[in-house]
Amino acid sequence: MYTTLIDAAQLAASLNAPGWLIFDVRHDLADHGAGRRAYEEAHIPGAHYLDHESQLAAPKTGSNGRHPLPGLPEFARLMHSHGLAPDTQVVIYDASAGMFAAHLWWMLRWLGHEKVAVLDGGWPAWLAQGGAVEAGSGSVTSAQAPTPKAQGSVHAAMATVDADTVLANIHDKQFTVVDARAANRYRGEVEPMDPVAGHIPGAINRPNTLNVQENGRFKPAQQLHDEFLALLGDTPPSKVVHQCGSGITACHNLLAMEVAGLGGSALYPGSWSEWCSDPSRPVARGD
Repeated sequence: MYTTLIDAAQLAASLNAPGWLIFDVRHDLADHGAGRRAYEEAHIPGAHYLDHESQLAAPKTGSNGRHPLPGLPEFARLMHSHGLAPDTQVVIYDASAGMFAAHLWWMLRWLGHEKVAVLDGGWPAWLAQGGAVEAGSGSVTSAQAPTPKAQGSVHAAMATVDADTVLANIHDKQFTVVDARAANRYRGEVEPMDPVAGHIPGAINRPNTLNVQENGRFKPAQQLHDEFLALLGDTPPSKVVHQCGSGITACHNLLAMEVAGLGGSALYPGSWSEWCSDPSRPVARGD
């Protein structure tokens, strides 16, 4: 059972095995059609394409962030339509060092599905090891859907917290918020995606790009373990809430911590794009 990462050789060895389901979530935040076009041009045989804008996000209201989480029943139905069963081994890949794949990994764990892994190195790693490819639009199957599991508290694995909880935490300091955005966005020096620059007061910064090596594969587990402990100090994973711009790259940090043996943190799904939509919420800048 693969629950965090799988490498290209391991996936190739199980490519035609029964009970395996592969998702292609290649995406470009600046060109929302790029992922679908790339998939139709070439993808791992049998992979199903999912779009982060139209399928893996709920409708936007202007105040719920750029990629609001869908409801659990809606997400379960989507997975049902693609053939997910309780014992299915899921593998997810992208072409962005796991940035989008980690988001779907987290969503499936949030749903209660444990047998889900990200292809380490993604599409480039698959091509580099000579993996088979096919073209076309793919197909959709149907199977028994898993029953969505109820979320736990903020201290439970794969839990979520909302904006009000994060706001209260600025004063109550019940948990540490970790911001996965680039350092210059965290400091408020630039903001290419959202109307306000800065960060949530009290949040600390861990750019998700620090989780991977130059080849786009995750750093070794021990290295990740040491780096996150250096960042968090005495704060246990159960007292950590991850956020980013819209809830996507925060999941990369969640996956990296899971790889490092530091599971149990929570996600603020709305993240900065939701936070800054309300001018009454405080904004910090600088380090």
